[in-house]
Amino acid sequence: MYFVGIDLAWGERSPTGLAVADSRGALVHLAAATTDADIVAQLAPYAAQASVLAIDAPLVVTNPTGNRPCEAALNRDFRAFEAGCHPSNTGHPWFAAGSRGARLADALGRPAIEVYPHAATVALFGLAKTLKYKQKPGRDVAQLRAELLRLMSLVESLATADPPLNALRHPEWVRMRDSVATATRKSQLRRAEDPVDAVVCAYVALFATRRPADVTTYGDETTGCIVTPTLGRTTPPGGPDR
Repeated sequence: MYFVGIDLAWGERSPTGLAVADSRGALVHLAAATTDADIVAQLAPYAAQASVLAIDAPLVVTNPTGNRPCEAALNRDFRAFEAGCHPSNTGHPWFAAGSRGARLADALGRPAIEVYPHAATVALFGLAKTLKYKQKPGRDVAQLRAELLRLMSLVESLATADPPLNALRHPEWVRMRDSVATATRKSQLRRAEDPVDAVVCAYVALFATRRPADVTTYGDETTGCIVTPTLGRTTPPGGPDR
């Protein structure tokens, strides 16, 4: 069985991160893609077999304004950790004609769950706040590099988690870590950011499948739902990362 993570970009001009883990928790695919056709082509070999998709993007959006109920519920639990999510509604041009994530899931023909890496990392690793590896005004290269390396180290610690995920055995992960460690420009970090998030997505799919009692589903199938490990229900490898 395969667990597929998709860190989906807003459109087909920005990179989408892709990651696949197998039933043993071994990372077997790690890459980026831009177009829907490229995403489907890369993931089709895994989707042709038993697999679960975890997509960091809204799959169901029916509300004309404001937050979806799932976003409002997740934000109540995770806002204190700076892990609240942005509102999705049909008033936004990206959702006026439906969801890109849902279209990709349909194209791949596999069941999909919506996930949110910021919330997942807080719950999985016992973080006091989200890691600041996303590029925003006021964050310099040194800070972004340090925070992304911290996230990568935490992902590598999942090798001893329940269930395990082994990222360090994949050559692209090793290459990407070396690239991040020596990066001197934000653009170099940006190329690694999406695939790393995709690995987190893939792990949430694996975690939700193996430990369903330890995940929370915010919202419902009618208005949209987000699946994430439950706060306080996981034991971070090595203890809380605070």
